[in-house]
Amino acid sequence: MTKPDNSATTDAEMADLPDETLPLDAWHRSRRGRMVSFAGYAMPIQYEGIMAEHLWTRDHAGLFDVSHMGQLELSGEGVVAALEALVPGDIAALAPGRIRYSLLLNADGGILDDLMITNAGDHLFLVVNGATKWDDIAHLREELPDEITINHLDEHALLALQGPEAAAALAALVPDATGLFFMEAGQFTWNGVPLGISRSGYTGEDGFEISLPAERAEAFADALCALPQVRPIGLGARDSLRLEAGLPLYGHDLDEGVTPVEGDLAFAISKRRRAEGGFPGADRILAQLAGGAPRRRVGLAIGGRQPVREGAPLFLGGQDVGVVTSGGFAPSVGAPVAMGFVAAAHAAPGTALEAEVRGRRIAVRVAPLPFIPHRYHRRGG
Repeated sequence: MTKPDNSATTDAEMADLPDETLPLDAWHRSRRGRMVSFAGYAMPIQYEGIMAEHLWTRDHAGLFDVSHMGQLELSGEGVVAALEALVPGDIAALAPGRIRYSLLLNADGGILDDLMITNAGDHLFLVVNGATKWDDIAHLREELPDEITINHLDEHALLALQGPEAAAALAALVPDATGLFFMEAGQFTWNGVPLGISRSGYTGEDGFEISLPAERAEAFADALCALPQVRPIGLGARDSLRLEAGLPLYGHDLDEGVTPVEGDLAFAISKRRRAEGGFPGADRILAQLAGGAPRRRVGLAIGGRQPVREGAPLFLGGQDVGVVTSGGFAPSVGAPVAMGFVAAAHAAPGTALEAEVRGRRIAVRVAPLPFIPHRYHRRGG
């Protein structure tokens, strides 16, 4: 069982610590990746340019290094019921090899993190956000019974292969994995290397996430990028891709002050859990499901060409009605887009608002999410 040991480290000391390196750090630098600090790691923001990488992923297949994210195995008697006490999803109904998007909640129903939960047969496999993984581990250790074991796979890398040609590329190396459908996972091998592969991702495209031992990640990344469909893609395009797909980023669009209903994530509250409750903040969340939340996360179409960034206030005439939480130019849309929180009375698609950017008002309009259709490879789709 792994836990963070930072109780004697102050915030100021943490700010002075050097970034950790990913298993593929030298690989990124050898490919001229421009490295930046993100979630405590040195990570590539781009290689040849954000727009080019974004469009390549939409048309072909992009390889993302997301090894900063936390990979956790939960096991022990009663693990399903124990985890259900912390999240609003129906984990008991999750069949082996299936994945569920869910939310770690605080006592008030605020979101501590969003995560993926896989029924791996003899254990549950969780993928949590890199910036919150130590807090998540501490929270799980505090809240789960002592008989539940938490294994942090800190010696594993995590790669995401995304795009309409991702399946064709992966078929060249691990053909059996392409039999998976969206939100399904399985165990595979490549040249004797064990691979945990899920058909999932955070770009809105079809794709896969691949967990593997860190010491074999470079060889596997080389093999993928030797294929004509695949290029390495940085954080910049990962952000613009998820923004176009209407997918929230924790720490920006979601935080402890946001409930699942406010965050437009009510789909993560399973039918049985709505009926039974029993998850943190259930009274507040179920009341919002029944009567509405005071604000909602919405899409925003921007008038003109100037992007509207995080933190810009939103107005209806002289009334402050919300705030932008993510924004930027959307290459596949060909225009700037944003997401933000708007008072429920003004959250209907088509509502005309204004964003204030450097002292001047820019016309925006509430727009349906996502900005481009998702292209997941769904079973029966």
